[in-house]
Amino acid sequence: MMTYKIVVVDDHPLIRHFIRRIIADGEDLKVVGEAGDGEALLELLGGAPAVPDLVILDLSMPGMGGIEAARQVKRDHPGVKVLVLTVQRDRRSLRDVMAAGVSGYVLKDDACDELLPCIEVIRSGGTYLSHRLTIRPETLSA
Repeated sequence: MMTYKIVVVDDHPLIRHFIRRIIADGEDLKVVGEAGDGEALLELLGGAPAVPDLVILDLSMPGMGGIEAARQVKRDHPGVKVLVLTVQRDRRSLRDVMAAGVSGYVLKDDACDELLPCIEVIRSGGTYLSHRLTIRPETLSA
């Protein structure tokens, strides 16, 4: 299996470190870049010799937040999958990121248990929502 290339975007270096450590336990997964906000992500993707397979993105960051960053990634690099890793549990945030074309939504509280399974679901072409979300996908259009 080919290496699945991942970029991690969060404004907290400790969170980025934590995500890298979890990913290191995955099979054929590699963090190939990091950014602290949406602008830095777009800059990184624009100058990258090879586009990553997946961007793991926080929603709440200074400057360009996660929703706008996700929209621009999907517009400029439609083959790149986006996974949101956030503390936001509200219907509007989830609806907005799903409309932006993200492939997964994981609560930071659940990242230890759900991050690797989520990446595998996305890698195989599926969509993943954190198990503890009280919002069901069928209610998002309401």
